[in-house]
Amino acid sequence: MSVYRIGDISKMLELTADTLRYYEKLGLLKKVNRTASGIRLYNHKDISRLKFIKRAQKMDFTLAEIKDLLQMREDPQHARIEVRELSHRKLAEIETRLKDLTTLRNELTLLVNLCLGSDGGCPIIEGIDENS
Repeated sequence: MSVYRIGDISKMLELTADTLRYYEKLGLLKKVNRTASGIRLYNHKDISRLKFIKRAQKMDFTLAEIKDLLQMREDPQHARIEVRELSHRKLAEIETRLKDLTTLRNELTLLVNLCLGSDGGCPIIEGIDENS
């Protein structure tokens, strides 16, 4: 079975050594095997877990939610309902943020267009001032 040092994992997964240590401290990563001199040695299971964490982060799950997902990952058949509920809540959060971002995009588009046709002051600054 292949083992990798922290520097290898950092390069492979584009994670800093500090991040890897932090994940271990939080319990996202199980205690990593070490050499007699204390050097961390990661195996394929650790790499799989780290890839899962990275993918879940891209899906906007928090580290606390990822920790729950990792526990559910150990027994996915029994955790299916919990995973679905957590994912449903995350989807609702993302939908709300998308609405907010769409409103923001529309407002900024309007201000940029107003700026293009303005001879006087700056409609963007004025628009921000009006809403503060």
